[in-house]
Amino acid sequence: MNTAVRRVTSSVGTLLRVRCVSTSCVRPKDDFQDLIHPDGREPSIPRYVERDGEDADLKRARLVYQSRKRGMLENGLLLSTFAKKYLDTFDDTQLRLYDRLINLPSNDWDIFYWASGVKPTPSEFDNEVMDMLKKHVRNEDRQARIIQPDL
Repeated sequence: MNTAVRRVTSSVGTLLRVRCVSTSCVRPKDDFQDLIHPDGREPSIPRYVERDGEDADLKRARLVYQSRKRGMLENGLLLSTFAKKYLDTFDDTQLRLYDRLINLPSNDWDIFYWASGVKPTPSEFDNEVMDMLKKHVRNEDRQARIIQPDL
């Protein structure tokens, strides 16, 4: 078996040692220490800060993008089709509620479970936009939602 040690730079510029065996490469177990938080816990997710002074068109464009680029495909499909259907009709208050809904929870599964009714929606997200999203998720008119809408 052909074994070699290579020095590789990661996408963030960290120097990695990689042991290549045959056609596969594996990082040595001790080399993962640079990925562990110094306190021994997972790194925290930065708190979401609402953007003041953002005009409605820019906010809509950002929310369309954020609705499409989720951590999980299910939410990407649900939120992108929801955004396509409703964002152009939202007033400033509804835009702010939707912005908070898709950006404050740190776990995409929470949004999915709330929207699908698997878990109760927390009071801070239980509003008219969430009601619209829940109705959208029920898909009473049986629309095919297997791809994200065109931009």
